[in-house]
Amino acid sequence: MSDKEKTSIINIEETEAENEINSGIDAEGFPEEDIEDLIHVMDISMTSMPVIPLRGITIFPTMLLHFDVGREKSVGALEHAMMTNQMIFLVTQKNPDTDLPTQEDLYKTGTTARIKQMLRLPGNAIRVLVEGISRGRIVNMQQEVPYFRADIETVTDDLSDEDSIKSEALMRSVLSQFADYLENSQKLSKEIYPGVEAIESPGRLADVITSNLDIKTEDKQSILDTMNVVDRLEKVSAFIVREIEIMKVENDISQKVKQKLTENQKEYYLREQIRTIQKELGQDETIEEEVDKWLSKLEELKLEKSVHDKIEKEMKRMLRLQPSSPDVSVLRSYIECILELPWNESTKDKIDIKRTKKILDDEHYGLHKVKDRILEYLAVMSLSKDFKGPILCLVGPPGVGKTSIAKSIANSMNRKFVRMSLGGVRDEAEIRGHRRTYVGAIPGRIITSIRDAGVNNPVFLFDEIDKIGADYRGDPASALLEVLDPEQNKDFKDHYLDVPFDLSNVLFVTTANTTDTIPRPLLDRMEVITLSSYTEEEKVQIAKYHLVPKQIKENGLKPNQINISEGAVRNIVNYYTREAGVRNLEREIGNVCRKTARKVVESGPKNKKKSFRITAGNLPSYLGKKKASYDILEGDNEVGVTTGLAWTAVGGDTLFIETNVMKGSGKLVLTGQMGDVMQESAKAALSVIRARSDEYNISEDFYKEKDIHVHIPEGATPKDGPSAGVTMCTSMISALTGIPVDKYLAMTGEITLRGNVLPVGGIKEKVIAAHRAGVKTVLLPEENMRDLDELPSNVRNSMTFKPMKTIDQVLSEALIRA
Repeated sequence: MSDKEKTSIINIEETEAENEINSGIDAEGFPEEDIEDLIHVMDISMTSMPVIPLRGITIFPTMLLHFDVGREKSVGALEHAMMTNQMIFLVTQKNPDTDLPTQEDLYKTGTTARIKQMLRLPGNAIRVLVEGISRGRIVNMQQEVPYFRADIETVTDDLSDEDSIKSEALMRSVLSQFADYLENSQKLSKEIYPGVEAIESPGRLADVITSNLDIKTEDKQSILDTMNVVDRLEKVSAFIVREIEIMKVENDISQKVKQKLTENQKEYYLREQIRTIQKELGQDETIEEEVDKWLSKLEELKLEKSVHDKIEKEMKRMLRLQPSSPDVSVLRSYIECILELPWNESTKDKIDIKRTKKILDDEHYGLHKVKDRILEYLAVMSLSKDFKGPILCLVGPPGVGKTSIAKSIANSMNRKFVRMSLGGVRDEAEIRGHRRTYVGAIPGRIITSIRDAGVNNPVFLFDEIDKIGADYRGDPASALLEVLDPEQNKDFKDHYLDVPFDLSNVLFVTTANTTDTIPRPLLDRMEVITLSSYTEEEKVQIAKYHLVPKQIKENGLKPNQINISEGAVRNIVNYYTREAGVRNLEREIGNVCRKTARKVVESGPKNKKKSFRITAGNLPSYLGKKKASYDILEGDNEVGVTTGLAWTAVGGDTLFIETNVMKGSGKLVLTGQMGDVMQESAKAALSVIRARSDEYNISEDFYKEKDIHVHIPEGATPKDGPSAGVTMCTSMISALTGIPVDKYLAMTGEITLRGNVLPVGGIKEKVIAAHRAGVKTVLLPEENMRDLDELPSNVRNSMTFKPMKTIDQVLSEALIRA
């Protein structure tokens, strides 16, 4: 390359640098006055000259610009111009992607320019430096081959005297906006503003500012097309305002991205620190390594193909997530939950009927029917490998040992025991879990409990199933239908897991205090085993062999430091507790032990071996005055007073039904808080008496001339039920006839209008209450005689039981005739 060429390159680069600072400003030595003189001298109001199409570039008058020319037509036009007057017309083509444009592809308005420098580059390309002279418009395209040549009409700015004030105002506004544009622009230097501010011509100011704006070629062309200076300034003002708004948004986005990058860098730095710490602790493990371990564990589980594929898909999705993504922790928790489940882990059953019977007998006194049913259940299970027996539901009052029986079942079978209380549960998600779309989603309590147990065949106790609720969050009882159905729970699908889990190996047991509040479809899936309240003898034996040793140990005493007699225990049962179970009994025994422990400590170290004996006589000094009392038969036989028997939730009780007959108008008065059923029994008894008044030697008009008042003492206690019918009938007949009733005789049974005695329930509890009160003879409905097998032998052997079919048989036994 020659020195001249080198100099040309340097000049071009210097000119380019100058153009970036003073783009659009007149070149040195070529002021605007000279350009106007040149136009006048050349008289180019209509001039023919070569045309070069520009791609993506718009040149304005007085603007210095360099560009490369490579197309054959453009090179030809350039060479022709250099051989003549170095004048050329530059016009922008509409589509920059068009390689061989025609006249239709070019805008009409362009710029007449003078070629200042030209330099040939490798590859037949030419770099040209030009200077815009004036606006021009193509009037006629003379030729397109071998280069473009056209007749060009020179166009001058249109500015009338009337628009001079408006243009001055617009110039000030545009300059202010351009200053704001430079403040927000990151591409232009603020140093060009003084040169722009020095421009006095409004049209030239609009052109110079437009050439420096980062707007589309079409927008720049629209400025070039506008000859009216005022309109041109208004367009430029609109473009500047739009670009300022765009730049503000871009700057805001840039700041946010920068802040985000800073946060990411900080997070990256912290994660690197954590990774370094983990590495020092020997916990260095990447996500890839973690996923590999998960996949290995998944293969070891040997799950069904559909389940395996779904879990594998979730594991591999972990690899596509960014470590900082919140989905990572959610997905990790899900996968770990899946892998922690005991899909194939189970305990081996050890069903030994003799061993199971011994465990049940050692841990529970009485409950023979319940024990027999459990033993039968386990016996069938041991014989059948695919046994799908019913779900056992233990129903009984509080404290009778329902939960402890379930524990004993698990202990006897060598299975793990899991308990889930359903009392107050109202959300279906407690059973089925939450869907993973919810924030903080977790599996249901069934899956969680089995995961914690570590085996898929525990004894699972649903406690208090009768107290389950329902609200807008769903019906948990309906969700339990699938769980407690042996035909469906093989494919139980928790919402969180979203894959089926086999619950058919789980032995489900439920407990309830009553079946009245259990939904019928749910109750239909269970076999109800009723646990009745404990008798006095059973409570004494339970206390003697279980509760007393337990409380002695829990209160830090030694067996030789305290001795609770059987009489004391019996008094605690009868006079300090009144319950179906033994919870309060255990509390009172614990109270005795605590007071004894205090006496041991107060007696000093020397008397630590001293033994304290608690008897029925000194029991009040430990527990205070008696809290409960029972009816004891006393006095002589009375007219109109009959002993009835009642069942309560805490056991049986005796009722003394009293009847008085007075002169009146035939009213029947019932007092003692009788319920509707008991009042109907009294009315039925009165109808029986009226129908058989001749047989009982009672005046036919007694119901007109006398008032009958039937009362049951302890009026503060509500009473109801049909079993007092024969008792009230006997009491009223005794009062009407004046014949006394045997005070050592008690009765129970429902009466009909035909005088028949119907069977009732609760015989065991009622007879035990009669035995405690000192009753010697009990009249029972004939069909209830089979219930005597449930009675303790000491009670059954010490009393006389007589079957009754009609009220006549009752009266013949109860009334004591002279």
